[in-house]
Amino acid sequence: MQSHHSEWLERGDASMCKLCRQGILQNHFGSRRNFLQGAAAAGVAAAGLNLFASRPAAAQFADAADPLQDTGRLNRRYVIRGGSVMSMDPKVGDFAEADVLVQGKHILAVGPNLAAGTADVIDARGRIVMPGFIDTHHHQFETALRSFLADGVLINDGSGTPSGSTTYFEFILNKFAPVYRPQDVYINELFGALSQLDDGVTTVHDVSQIHHTPQHSDAAIQALFDSGRRSAFGYFEGAGSNPANYAYPQDAFRINKRFFSSSDQLVSMIMGGEVYLGPQIYQQSWTIGRQLGLQIAAHILSPFGIRPILDQLAQGQGGVGPNGQPPGKLRVGPDNLFIHMTGMSDQGWQAVHDAGAQVSVAFPIEMNMRHGMPPILKLQSLGMEPSLSVDVECTMTADFFTQMRVCMNLQRAIVNQMILDQGFPPNPVDWGLPPGAAGNPWPTPPAGIPAPLTTRDALRYATMNGAKALRLDGKTGSLTPGKEADIIILDATRINVAPLNQVPGAVVSLMDRTNVETVIVAGKVRKWKGQLLDADLNRLRQQLEASRDYLFSAAGIPQNLFSSQ
Repeated sequence: MQSHHSEWLERGDASMCKLCRQGILQNHFGSRRNFLQGAAAAGVAAAGLNLFASRPAAAQFADAADPLQDTGRLNRRYVIRGGSVMSMDPKVGDFAEADVLVQGKHILAVGPNLAAGTADVIDARGRIVMPGFIDTHHHQFETALRSFLADGVLINDGSGTPSGSTTYFEFILNKFAPVYRPQDVYINELFGALSQLDDGVTTVHDVSQIHHTPQHSDAAIQALFDSGRRSAFGYFEGAGSNPANYAYPQDAFRINKRFFSSSDQLVSMIMGGEVYLGPQIYQQSWTIGRQLGLQIAAHILSPFGIRPILDQLAQGQGGVGPNGQPPGKLRVGPDNLFIHMTGMSDQGWQAVHDAGAQVSVAFPIEMNMRHGMPPILKLQSLGMEPSLSVDVECTMTADFFTQMRVCMNLQRAIVNQMILDQGFPPNPVDWGLPPGAAGNPWPTPPAGIPAPLTTRDALRYATMNGAKALRLDGKTGSLTPGKEADIIILDATRINVAPLNQVPGAVVSLMDRTNVETVIVAGKVRKWKGQLLDADLNRLRQQLEASRDYLFSAAGIPQNLFSSQ
């Protein structure tokens, strides 16, 4: 396939793309049970496995002169040997000690003592082997603005406080976004993608609301391909003012034909269709998305008058009619991916449930930026589950261990308080009585209150649910033979985790970026022995800082390292 990279260079955007010409970046288009105890009961421990012994500091290939050469290529075989394998596939199961055999970009087998012939070996003893994390909503174009809005909320509330004055809508969308050049889009997208890859997030839905021109769109897409990470390119509007050659949403046809004619590549496409842009615009975007057979994603949240719009869509009266005015005939469908879903009516929720639409929840951001309460209990009441998403790094981290912990902690805080609010019986009390007995002060959970989330629930949200939300569950989300090998190897011997006692608990409750030792995408090793491969990070950081300096200057916003004080 012809590389579109050279064409972008010819358009004058060489400052960010020449890295690939130098070979720095590659890849152009191209709870079942407590399984540690269960495996021991099945005889693994009797075979001599000691999950708590001191192990080598890093997994390594054995008997290979150039261990990283050609991983991910057709017929290249290696086996990840001796790790604690958490497949996230109930049919495959979990193993205290097992192997994962990879050939080319696919998983061939998962299980103990696999026969691998002459395949190279990654020694994963003392490690946890699991599928990579999946982020279903991330504005990667804002990477250069990290922490700028750490104190802010969505919309200026007139309070004069730091939170109510420096806001997302006012600053990020209306001041910074309009001054982005294509080269700013490229380096922001690329650096953000590599940063999350380093964190074990192997797949992202990039909600890039920066499509002022076709050149901006091409730069965003090129960065996703160049990152070598699995990505769903979200084609949304250009935030803020746009020039005469603004082409959203009609440019979706060109983009889809040029970049996404193949389904056998790491980058796919999602159509952005924000309902707050008005019925005429979202009528166009939703219609185009459905003509192209794409998922249609939209932010659905408390502000911006969105609740009545979702109610219209629930009734099949969204968009506009033949006269160009509401009501139309658009309705919620199984092709919808709705982000946040805070503050919506029961009618809207029922339509989402009945249609089989997907919901992405950004727990930390929703709590911080006044989106409304993350709707985890509403989802549970309907028998639904969310995927997890980062949202914006201008406010909070893109680290996925944080996303899982905040999700779990918020749900448990709400549920635990609901149980405690049942009240205590009068004194005296007898703590020796069984739960629910008169005189025992510990309240029994009443019917209808969901159980507190477990660490395995959080892991499911971060892996399989993410894959389902992006229509990628046939390719990724679990360690299932036949799926593509998106795998992370987590070091459980490090000081913040050892000794390893319960694998899901160790990942969700204890780990962070420093435990991500190896990252594999479609069979290709992208992070090795704690180091990200195929990227000159110092040089990329300098280019990101140069972009940051330009953006602040062009937006007329002074840089102030202590702006909230």
